[in-house]
Amino acid sequence: MIEVDVTSPSPPYEQIRARFAELIRCGVLAVGTRLPPVRQLAADLGLAAGTVARAYKELEQAGYVTGKRGGGTRVLLQSEPRTARAELIRGHARAYLAEVIRLGGSAEEAIAALSDAAAAHHPGEVADRERLDLPGAGMS
Repeated sequence: MIEVDVTSPSPPYEQIRARFAELIRCGVLAVGTRLPPVRQLAADLGLAAGTVARAYKELEQAGYVTGKRGGGTRVLLQSEPRTARAELIRGHARAYLAEVIRLGGSAEEAIAALSDAAAAHHPGEVADRERLDLPGAGMS
């Protein structure tokens, strides 16, 4: 769920903060979900506890979580998680399309590749789209 790229120009605490914020905004982490204890996550990631504590502190200041000594750090209610999730998916789609185009591909090739990937992960869903003649079906 949380990974830190030590080669990234973004500091580890910021990577942790950004990933948890994304998971919370999208509703992947539900209201009341307890985040891993600071020391546990730090050990799992091979980081100093202070690094994880800083990420949690920034999440708390931004209103994503609340932390209580002995009670852990828990996710707070966010407005419109589905809207945030949809925006995030569109952002990833735009980035993917931009990369395909940068490589000399087309939008059609990008859609075909996504359709193939979806078929590999969820064969029934892709078959349903083809049967119903929905967009994205039969593009490969």
